[in-house]
Order: sequence, then structure tokens, then C-alpha cells
Amino acid sequence: MTDSRKILISSALPYANGSLHLGNMVEFIQTDIWVRFQKMRGHDVLYICGSDAHGTPVMLKAQRLNISPEELVTQFSQQQQQDLAEFGIEFDNFYTTHSPENQQLSALIYQRLQQNGDITKRKIEQAYDPVKEMFLPDRFVKGVCPRCQAKDQYGDSCDNCGATYAPTELIDPISAVSGATPITKESEHYFFDLQNYDQALQQWTRGEHLQPQVANLLEEWFAEGLQAWDISRDAPYFGFEIPDAPGKYFYVWLDAPVGYMASLKNLSTRDPNINFDDYWGTDSQAELYHFIGKDIVYFHSLFWPAMLMGAKLRTPTAIFVHGFLTIDGQKMSKSRGTFVKARTYLDHLEAEYLRYYFAAKLSSGTDDIDFNYQDFISRVNADLVGKVINIASRCAKFINQYNNNQLSAKLPKHHLLTTLMAAGDDIAQAYEKREYSRAMREVMQLADQVNQYIDEQKPWVLIKESDKQQAVQDICSLGLNCFRLLILYLKPVLPQLAQRVENFLQIPELTWKDKDTMLCDHVIASFQPLMQRIDKTKLAAMQKATEHEAASEQTS
Repeated sequence: MTDSRKILISSALPYANGSLHLGNMVEFIQTDIWVRFQKMRGHDVLYICGSDAHGTPVMLKAQRLNISPEELVTQFSQQQQQDLAEFGIEFDNFYTTHSPENQQLSALIYQRLQQNGDITKRKIEQAYDPVKEMFLPDRFVKGVCPRCQAKDQYGDSCDNCGATYAPTELIDPISAVSGATPITKESEHYFFDLQNYDQALQQWTRGEHLQPQVANLLEEWFAEGLQAWDISRDAPYFGFEIPDAPGKYFYVWLDAPVGYMASLKNLSTRDPNINFDDYWGTDSQAELYHFIGKDIVYFHSLFWPAMLMGAKLRTPTAIFVHGFLTIDGQKMSKSRGTFVKARTYLDHLEAEYLRYYFAAKLSSGTDDIDFNYQDFISRVNADLVGKVINIASRCAKFINQYNNNQLSAKLPKHHLLTTLMAAGDDIAQAYEKREYSRAMREVMQLADQVNQYIDEQKPWVLIKESDKQQAVQDICSLGLNCFRLLILYLKPVLPQLAQRVENFLQIPELTWKDKDTMLCDHVIASFQPLMQRIDKTKLAAMQKATEHEAASEQTS
């Protein structure tokens, strides 16, 4: 075992104006597996998150529903936390960016940047809704693409041809808020001069804080030259007012990552054993990791470390970027009925099926992963039920029926058990590097070997011979010890299954160091089914419910 490490881990904060979907769950499951693994290793780990609460979309949705933005955020935050809990995602703190801690920390960072001379002001022209009397974010202007003439495109990029442009370039633009034709209006904005940190950021991005493919992507942005970042928005806006700038608000992306700090600050005020500066102070020796999707790389790998550098705060140890989720090879789409909400999945299927399926596909890279329905059924049923659970069901019945639930006092000498115990180090290394698919392959190869051993020993034949009773007990005791090790290795991915197995084997909560021990002369409980196969009709019902939800939203 390595020495205990102090680790702070975050997932990107989910936006609090809608329900979570399976694409969100890729990140939460990936992070939670890593958190659980590190905790099983005995490290001092905190997993923090919260709701990303600010911005125009939240404000406008609240207006449509005739409630306050705060009420909207609370509603969706509670719903999201419920979904995450049912997927087995276990936070040490889930907070919100709309908090006094975040307001104080955002102001502190801004003021330090201002003192450095990193904040400048200049006038810019923006699309303005004359009916709603508000400046419009790019995504709230729609019109005809100036490149390919596709209709109903957003003001920043075209879904049809991929072109990017300014909202003022759209043909026949309209406001997505009121339907009025936007006018162009001038406003003074505040900018963070990101280019001041060009050299420091290049050094940081090449310092093994990012995956190679992410660092390579950033090289392109450095080559183009870093641009000043607009960090202000005009009223009306749901967010924090900029100190000494009435009517100007911090753009949501300034205070969103500060939400990681605020969530920890909030936790530290409730737990006297947690010191905020141990994690975020300039002298911090703690490890700090962010798990994010590849769509928000720019914010996390350039803006965020530059803000921290300028504010004289420590930067992350590493940022782990994952790819998107496709459904049956296609981009998630409401029109195709493949935009699966987390709640819809939970209404029909066990959370741990998806946790395992994602783990079996996730690597340390940024490649997209595909949720293929047929592959999902066959992989979960074959691997978890057909291989792993099968070992317990085959062996337990002999121990329950013929040995009064008692495992052998001494296990037979066999290379199988030593092979499984030795595999723990390699599986741990795979988890550490976020190579979950490799870890799952190794576990399933080991499960194949255990099943092969039981097939060769044939306890169901031996039990018929009176002088082979001890041999049967020994074979099945060895099989159940191997099963315990397999579950230990799967526990970061399948915590609920692990808990059922701990109850069945009548053992304390498994930790990683338990791989070096065996169960001998030990009493187990009567075997009960630990996991059911995926029912195809339930998966079909989930698909149908998803299509129905999409159709309802399009007609509403």
C-alpha cells in the first residue's frame, strides 16, 4: 500500500435548468468510481460538486414558469441530487454556485485580478431585444446560417454545416426570447486579459496536468493567440453583481468553476476537520482533480488556471477529460427519441447495469463511448450474471446444504487463489489511471478461470460420493474466496452489489487491503439471488418512454 494521500475531486457542476440525462451520467459514474477506489485504498478523499445556478437560461426559464430563479435552481438541484443518489453517486458535499461563499470567493479572485492590471473595460456591440429590453446571449439569437443558409440556427454556430460566426452575421435574425428582430446596441464590458498568462499557461498545459490529446488541442489555441475574455453581462441577469460596477454581472463561466472552491468552503464550515487552505492555499500539498467533458475544455484548462494564477491560488493537479455519449452510434437526439433522461432509465432498469457498462467502455482518453442497447444487454448478462454471480450461486448451495454454511478451515493449495490475489495490483493500477475498461477485462478473465476450475472439479458429481464431502467443501470454499476477491475488485463500480455480497458472506465492508486475506472456518448466510439479468421488455419500455417524452416536449 502507498502512503495515504489527501485528494479533492470534483465533477463539472450540472446546470440547474433541466433534468440530467445519460450523457451526464458518464462523467458522474467515471468520477464516482475513481473516488470509491481511492477511498477503498485508504486515502483521505473528498468529492465535491454542486448546481451551476447562474445565467440567462435559468432566468428566462424561471420567468416562463412564473417562479424566481432561486426556486427553479432549488427544484432542479433537488431532482438532480435524487437521480445521482439512485445511481450510487456519493458526494461529500453537493452545493450551489448561488451562495454567499461563491460570491465572496468570486469577488476576491476578481479584485486580485484587477489589482494585477488583468481587468480592462471597453465598449462592444451586441444583439439587443427591444421588446424584452435585454442584451441577448449568442444562443438566444436564431436565424439563417450565413454560410449554408440552413434555417433556425443559433447565433454562435450552425448545427448543419458547423460554421461559427457572430450573431450579427445571421440572416433574418430573431430573438428566441420574444420573437422580435434584435437591434445592435453598444455596452461597456469588463474583460479578463487572458493573453497576459500565455507563457504561464503554456508551461502549465505542458506540465502533465492534461491528457496528451487535450494538451495538443490547446497548442492550436496558443498558435492562434489567446484573446481577452468577456467576463461581464448586463442586467437583467441572474448572477453576482460585479463589485463597484452597478448593473454589471459576472458571466456565469467566471463564478461556475469558483463553485468548486465554494462547495469545499461550505463543507469546511460544517466539518471542523476540514481546512480550506489545506486544499486551495498556495502551500497546499493536497491533490486536486477535475473531471469534465471535452465541450468545456477551454474554460477549465485556460480560463480557470489563469484566474487561479492571477489570484495567487493553487492550480489543479490534473484535469481529466472524457468524451461524449452516443446512443446506438448516433448523437443523443430528442427528435430521434435517443435523449434518455437519467430518471427515465432509473424508472425501468437497475443503476448498476449502467455503471458496469460505462466502466467496461471507459478509458483514460477523450474518445466518445457508445451505449448500444443489444451490447448492453449481452455484456451485463454475460459478464455480471453469467460469469461473476454464477460462481457464488454454484458454490454457495453446497456450503449451505451440506456444510451448515461453514467454509473450510483450510483452503486447498491451488494457483487460482494466488493468481487472483496477485492481480489486485494490476487492477489497482488500471483504476488509478482511469483505464476502467482494462480493469473490467482483467476481472472477467479471472472470473472465467474460476468458472473453469469449478467445471473441472465438478462438485455436483463429487457430492454423490460419501468420502468426497470434504473435497466438495474445499472446492466451494476456494470458489467463494475467489468470488469475494472479484467483488472486491468490482466494488468501486458496483457498490450496491458489493454491499449485498458483504451481507451474504457476513463480512465487514471490503477495502483494498482485504485482497491479501482469505475467509477460512467462516460462516456465510444462505444464498439469495444477488442480481437479475436485464429484462429486454424493461429496456424496450425505457426506449418507448424516452420516445414519448421527446414527442411530448416537441408538441408542448
